[in-house]
Amino acid sequence: MVVVPLTLFPTLRVSKVEGEHGEVLDYIQEKKEEDSDFALVLPHALNKGETSVVRITYGGKDAVRNAGNDNYDPVARESWFPNGGTGFGGYTTYKMIFHSPKDEQFIATGNKLRDSVDGKIRTTEWDSRVALPVVGFHLGDFKMLEGKTPQGLDVTAYANKELPDWVHGGYPTTAMLPVELSEGTAAAQVYETYFGKLPFDHLALSQQPACNFGQSWPMLVYLPICGFWDSTIQHSLGLRPDDPYWKTVTAHEVAHQWWGHTVGFKSYRDQWMSEGFADASAAIFLQATRKSSGDYKDYWKQLKTQLTEKNTDGFRPIDVGPVTMGFRLSSPKTGWSVYQNLVYPKGAYILHMIRMMMWSTKTGDDDFIAMMHDFTATYRLRVATTEDFKAMVEKHMIPAMNLDNNGRMDWFFNEYVYGTELPHYHFESQITPDGDKISLHFKLVQSGVSDAFKMAVPVYFEMADGRSILIGHANIVGNSTVERTVQLAKPPVQIKHVSIDAMHDLLAVDN
Repeated sequence: MVVVPLTLFPTLRVSKVEGEHGEVLDYIQEKKEEDSDFALVLPHALNKGETSVVRITYGGKDAVRNAGNDNYDPVARESWFPNGGTGFGGYTTYKMIFHSPKDEQFIATGNKLRDSVDGKIRTTEWDSRVALPVVGFHLGDFKMLEGKTPQGLDVTAYANKELPDWVHGGYPTTAMLPVELSEGTAAAQVYETYFGKLPFDHLALSQQPACNFGQSWPMLVYLPICGFWDSTIQHSLGLRPDDPYWKTVTAHEVAHQWWGHTVGFKSYRDQWMSEGFADASAAIFLQATRKSSGDYKDYWKQLKTQLTEKNTDGFRPIDVGPVTMGFRLSSPKTGWSVYQNLVYPKGAYILHMIRMMMWSTKTGDDDFIAMMHDFTATYRLRVATTEDFKAMVEKHMIPAMNLDNNGRMDWFFNEYVYGTELPHYHFESQITPDGDKISLHFKLVQSGVSDAFKMAVPVYFEMADGRSILIGHANIVGNSTVERTVQLAKPPVQIKHVSIDAMHDLLAVDN
């Protein structure tokens, strides 16, 4: 015999396990107060490629919590059904049937095949149709609003008709449905352009009763109730309305439809791509949907602050370890917030720096978009590793990124993905008119790094009309200084100053 441990929410109790032909199988599950872990017992070990079909009967309370007035909090979000605990690394197909009171709605992962009412019971049936890494659902008495992206993705926003018990006062969330639908649809439209079409034809955005988090499942996004309120209401609840989180929570969670669901991650060492790419996607959303660059720049400033400010345990997250250590970064010594404050923002910076290294005044984001489309198409509905992504970058890298002259991006990945270094830069410049041209003299100092650390440092003109114009890159190695004078065509707009981090595409510290 062989024991197979499965993840299952502790209050969900198993009553029977059967084999493919109805034979009763043994299982292990002690009292939930003692050891609630669940495992099934197979009569023999499986050979490679062999499968075994089992039917598990279970039930219980507390997996879904009624927060009041038909607002339901899906507490057991990742363990409401027995699974191998592989996170987002195992893709399989799902069929689900839900029974609920007739006035309650189920929103679930997959395509709805049936929705019928018999007496007081509503039954809905769902089919994933494609292999998915995980499935989820939401239950409530919702008002809904429908939309569609220009590329054809159906987007539906849901808000509970009544408020949960913890909310005191008249703050109806249904009034914000048009805003949530607009943000979710806009984010999906931007991402379809940058990353390609999803393997799904629809997306549901669902308000849930918790205030402080969102979460994404394939075709289903949970959004925090506090994100449905304006800044006045948020302030009255003791929140910080100016926190960029509220401007990007929808965009971040929608981005997981691409990063985590369409493209999975093989292990915790690769999870930085899911969370970091979602944060970087949110920045692209801000850049594409805001008339001014204020929100975009504030967002990157916040991410850099998360990385470089010491926590209450005295550690800067960026110093604790590389992003590939994943959740192992957090500990009682370094602080439990290190994972969140390193993997998310640094992962975002990694993708953002690659994007901006590929950007040009002639083609814009074309090279980056081609690479990301290739990446999502190649790993569509399967897992990718950090090295898989590195290979994709190398496939699409432009000459300016080839600092080692070998067609590889080892220099960048060793520094920022597998390393913990944070360079310091000092930059000085002087512009001298020269007829219909200008003479630019600059001095760039790199310090606080190892001798082999190299970077292509972007140099920008900051124009009087608010634009930032990339004029080139200064390659620099180790703790050294680069000093140059270059002649350039005189721009039609006045130059306010010259900078090296105008687009927040340099994860570094200014001296």
